[in-house]
Amino acid sequence: MRSDSSPGDLPAREHLPAGSAGTPVLDVVIPVYNEEKDLQRCVVRLHEHLQRTFPYAFRITVADNASTDTTPRVAARLESRIPEVRSCRLEQKGRGRALRTVWSASDAPVLAYMDVDLSTDLNALLPLVAPLISGHSDLAIGSRLARSSRVVRGAKREFISRSYNLILRGSLQARFSDAQCGFKAIRRDVAQVLLPLIEDTGWFFDTEMLVLAERAGLRIHEVPVDWVDDPDSTVHILRTATDDLKGVWRVGRALGTGSLPLDRLARPFGDDPRDRDLADVPGGLARQLVGFCVVGALSTLFYLLLYSGFRTFSGSQVANALALLVSAVANTAANRRLTFGVRGRGGAVRHQAQGLVVFGIGLALTSGSLAALNAATSSPAHSTELAVLIAANLAATVLRFLLFRAWVFPDRRDGASSTVVAQHTPAPAPYDNAYDNTYENAHDTDGLRARDAADRTWGDATMQLQPVRPHDHDPRDAR
Repeated sequence: MRSDSSPGDLPAREHLPAGSAGTPVLDVVIPVYNEEKDLQRCVVRLHEHLQRTFPYAFRITVADNASTDTTPRVAARLESRIPEVRSCRLEQKGRGRALRTVWSASDAPVLAYMDVDLSTDLNALLPLVAPLISGHSDLAIGSRLARSSRVVRGAKREFISRSYNLILRGSLQARFSDAQCGFKAIRRDVAQVLLPLIEDTGWFFDTEMLVLAERAGLRIHEVPVDWVDDPDSTVHILRTATDDLKGVWRVGRALGTGSLPLDRLARPFGDDPRDRDLADVPGGLARQLVGFCVVGALSTLFYLLLYSGFRTFSGSQVANALALLVSAVANTAANRRLTFGVRGRGGAVRHQAQGLVVFGIGLALTSGSLAALNAATSSPAHSTELAVLIAANLAATVLRFLLFRAWVFPDRRDGASSTVVAQHTPAPAPYDNAYDNTYENAHDTDGLRARDAADRTWGDATMQLQPVRPHDHDPRDAR
């Protein structure tokens, strides 16, 4: 898993203002490998659809993944005949590698890709990119698993797709519905900081991108799509599934150990009301209360089970102390990660030590309650002991939350941070709009001319878009 430093925090999302500029608003990438039969049909159909429906300038980029047939010649011919088409050649295979290469060099503020078979109905393309242009979302994906999607495919692919997404939800806590649909878009400012963190160069590239974006708090927009399976697909299902499962394990391990600098992906939003400093409203209190209550309820059940087990071979005081000690360690670890969002191993020992102090206070409360009960009656019933302990634990829980929030896991953010968020981001230098500086000639085997991303100026908030009047006389999009 990559841990390279990204160029910096993302600015607040803004609508990309319309205006006169030569830079395309949208760059649609079509990764291909040995697609000499379908490539021309795909590009012509997509070009006609965009000319007819997309109100801004656009570009179509064919990314050839080391094809061994005549695909490069077909791409070169399309580039020479259609002004909006570009082609590039990569000498190594990998869909993820192709997308990373083209997206990293593109000057369009919105980047997208789709499969060459055009299984996804093109009417979903404008709804896919509109939330990115408006500044509403950071990424957008087509979903074949949404309720309003209309999908035609075999039972085998349906089972594999749903099983894979179920695995993602269970192992990586993914909330997006469809990771594998070849129909996605991303804002360029987001791609600049997200791509350096993605390690996969193959089919798992999409999933890794979405998981990291979601964990960083970026907004992912889902569009229901109409999708028809391509029976001639050359994807090797078993090998792809194996590679995907290896990727799930790798990303899950990196997230679990906190080795990914996801904080560098977070926007200093300013457009998110949850990130505003309001008088007399503690930041994140509601979310922390919900998380703490859930952890507390589970910890109480765990404690009662432990107490009942320890009580079978020890006295009430010893059983209470042992059960509270074990549950306190688990409670501190769960609250550290889930309630207060502390990731990684840094400070874990100190947090557990402070948690044990809080445990000592809880032990004093519950032990005092048991002592009072034993003083009141010589042999209380087991159910009475449990009732007293529940009441004492509720009181200890309230005190534990206050101590956790104010002492163990305090919010140490600078007061200056809110000032930084509110500051106006200076306007960046204008883009380099020359296509020839971005792409090699289609006959050049080097394909895409490399650009150093660190030396480029990014600033979508000031990008001027060029409206393009739809051509009413253009032929309808072939079905």
